[in-house]
Amino acid sequence: MPLAVPLLNPADPPVFRIVGPTARSPLLLTADHAGRAIPRRLAGLQLSAAVLDTHVAWDLGVAGLGERLSVRLDAFLILHNYSRLVIDVNRPPDAPDSIVSLSEHTLIPANDDLSIAEREERRTALFEPYHRRIAAELNGRLRRGQPSVLVALHSFTPVHTGQERPWHVGVLHGRDNRLARRVLRGLRREPGLQVGDNEPYAVSDASDHTVVVHGEHRRIPHVELEVRQDLLATASGQQEWAERLAAVLEESLADSFPPLQGGESFLG
Repeated sequence: MPLAVPLLNPADPPVFRIVGPTARSPLLLTADHAGRAIPRRLAGLQLSAAVLDTHVAWDLGVAGLGERLSVRLDAFLILHNYSRLVIDVNRPPDAPDSIVSLSEHTLIPANDDLSIAEREERRTALFEPYHRRIAAELNGRLRRGQPSVLVALHSFTPVHTGQERPWHVGVLHGRDNRLARRVLRGLRREPGLQVGDNEPYAVSDASDHTVVVHGEHRRIPHVELEVRQDLLATASGQQEWAERLAAVLEESLADSFPPLQGGESFLG
C-alpha cells in the first residue's frame, strides 16, 4: 500500500542536477554523494546540522571538483542532491548498507526498523530517477554513435574509524581495469603523490552500483576516482585536482581502448 504523504514535495530540491547537458566530450561524470539534502518529511533524519556537515552524510568537496572538471573537459556531469543517509545511490538497493542505521560511529535512529514500503519509497523517489537519467544519457549517445567513458567521482575522509589514510587519491576498478590502468600510470608519475590502487575502497557487486551497472554492464571504459577530502576543502584545492585529473584523463583517452576479450564474459 503506498504511503499517504509523498516523500518529496514541491519544496524539496530535485533528485539530481546536471552540468553541461550538451557537452561534447565522451566523458560522463557522476557524483553519487554530492548532496546532503534530506526530504522535509523525514525531519533531518533526527540528526544535527553538525552531523549533516560531515563525511557521514556526503562526499565533501566532490561537487566543486565535479563542476570544475566538467568545465575543464566539456563533460556531462550528473550530481545527486540527497544525502546517502536517506538512501545510498551507489549501493544495490537490496544491499544491507543501502539504507544504514549506523555510519561509522554515528547512529541514524530514523532509519531503524523501516518497513518494506518505506524502503521502497526511498528507492522509487531517490534512487531510480538518478540511475534512469544516467542510463538515458548513455542510451542516447549509443543511438547517436557517440562514444562514452564513465568516470564516477567520490571523496574520502582522511581518517576513518581511527585509521589514517595516506593516499591522496584512489583509482578504483572492478573486473574491467582498462581505463584504471592508464589513470594509475598517469597519476603515479607525479612525485610525492600517493595513489591507491583499489584503495581506500575496491569496486565490487556488493559495494558499488554506478560503475558496475553503467560501466561494466555496458562494456564501456570506466573508472571510479576517490580524492581525499582535506585536499578538496577549498576552491583552489578543487581547481588543482580538477586540472590534475583532467590532464590524466585526457592523456588516458588519447589512444583507443582495446576491446574486451571473448573470455571476459563477466558482463553478460
